[in-house]
Amino acid sequence: MTEPRRLFDCLNYHLERKPIADMLSAKINGSWKSYSTREVKDIVDQLSAGLLSLGIGPGDNTIEGKDKVALIAKNRPEWMMMDLAVQQIGAVLTPVYPTINVIDLEFILNDAKVKIIFVNDEELYHKVAAIKDRVPTLQFIFTIEDVNGCRNWTELLSLSDSANLARVQKIAATIQYEDLATIIYTSGTTGTPKGVMLSHRNILSNVLACIPCFPPGDNMRSLSFLPLNHVFERMVTYLYLFRGVSIYYAESMDTIADNLREVKPHMFTTVPRLLEKVYEKIMAKGADLTGVKRKLFFWAHSLATKFEINKNQGMAYNMQLALANKLIFSKWREALGGQLRCIVTGGAAAQVRLIRIFTAAGIPIMEGYGLTETSPVVSVNRYEVQDRMFGTVGPLIDGVEVKIAEDGEILCKGPNIMMGYYKRPDLTAESITDGWYHTGDIGQMVNNKYLKITDRKKELFKTSGGKYVAPLPIENKLKESRFVEQVIVVGPERKFVGALIVPSFSNLKDWARKEGVEEMDNNKLIHHPKVIQLYKDLIENFNKFFNHVEQVKKFELLANEWSINTGELTPKLSIKRKVIMEKYQDAIERIYLNAVAHSEE
Repeated sequence: MTEPRRLFDCLNYHLERKPIADMLSAKINGSWKSYSTREVKDIVDQLSAGLLSLGIGPGDNTIEGKDKVALIAKNRPEWMMMDLAVQQIGAVLTPVYPTINVIDLEFILNDAKVKIIFVNDEELYHKVAAIKDRVPTLQFIFTIEDVNGCRNWTELLSLSDSANLARVQKIAATIQYEDLATIIYTSGTTGTPKGVMLSHRNILSNVLACIPCFPPGDNMRSLSFLPLNHVFERMVTYLYLFRGVSIYYAESMDTIADNLREVKPHMFTTVPRLLEKVYEKIMAKGADLTGVKRKLFFWAHSLATKFEINKNQGMAYNMQLALANKLIFSKWREALGGQLRCIVTGGAAAQVRLIRIFTAAGIPIMEGYGLTETSPVVSVNRYEVQDRMFGTVGPLIDGVEVKIAEDGEILCKGPNIMMGYYKRPDLTAESITDGWYHTGDIGQMVNNKYLKITDRKKELFKTSGGKYVAPLPIENKLKESRFVEQVIVVGPERKFVGALIVPSFSNLKDWARKEGVEEMDNNKLIHHPKVIQLYKDLIENFNKFFNHVEQVKKFELLANEWSINTGELTPKLSIKRKVIMEKYQDAIERIYLNAVAHSEE
């Protein structure tokens, strides 16, 4: 077979090279069920034929004319099978987050004129059924799990026949490299969702450019748990499929630890928030140790915080690190399955300290950068050590260009830049100038090789004294404390910088017990004088890393963690600043009440 030109070519590409027995696997009733490359290919073809029999297909082959198929489901083999089946008949998959609110769901289904939707289970079926009457184009709703009285996705397999199977091959042969492959609606932190149009070329160029960045070798396994409707996990999935890496789907976010031990993956993708959770669990276990074991744990941890990449720190340090690896870090790796060769993180800024510690512990973290509009990868730290640098998001991938605008904004050009926003030429024209996509991120090139993100353009703010403050580095520094779970820095048009802090209550309660503070609920705890003093000292300690204007002068502790369900986080666990600023307006006002004494001068 020639060089792949469409995403769905991954199946034939692999069948002709080295088909595997466990291309896609999921846990059903307590045991893992695997689909081989051949089984996946056969099911995908039958699904395509079934869709054609329902009248779903390429339409008149224009972007507007192609039939749109929506999918709202957790990560599972059926997700990818459906994706590939829709692609090869020239229809367009429009995936949706299972956590989406009904207002956005109704908007997306109408905006894309969706004809058919596949939902995971009964709960999501009812979510769609509640708005079905307000979506005139919607003809069919199928469930993936068995739901009484609902049509099941397996019906499509029985609708497949030889005539439609032949049509599938015919249509697939006409699909071009430049054709639209998917529309991904970005949840965004404000306004109505925008449909990002990505072609086969956009995503496939990204896949092929990223393959050399990953560990070499065959017979590798991955664990998948980041939502597949997010472009990061989906692009990496195509990469796995072209590489022949077996994909195992975690049962849920709550079972990741168990699934890691069962699957023993060689790699997985994550977002910094989940990486922080893993680290917190490791540190909590270390804190529970006593005597020599405890001393050894914190000695090893201290060594890891001093680790440098691409720099020999001398024989004494190397010998100590080797010992720490044997005694302590081997247990960390065991908890992650014992076979990990790398973890790829993206979606938000990861703490450099965490990347340093995990890398020292023999768990390389490859931090990358990109956006839905860039399909997504712009740059990534490579598996090969010489192409990794702490504090950066790595070298650019092949074929992608970056230039830094006068105001520091990162502009990006390449085959990975989206076709545009669906039905929004106005927004497309705003974000792409002469082929350069405006990312909205501020950054710089380090050593003419590594891209470094310093902040979000929209999040930079001016104090009332006219001084610019970048909140991201301050927040990331504060999150290094084991007592800080979440934080946002505030202060636009104010005299000084303040912070809203959600404590890490498990660590705070442990500390409080040792300090003789009676066990109490979160709300009482955050108002206790000893606790307030703890956070004052902590802030004081971190302020020395920043110039006078950037230092946090006052803060408010909050009793509840921010989450997707309560609206402060996007589905990929990024903070919605606008929502938090509105929701906690009173707390922000308290920071600046009677604050005449403080100023930035």
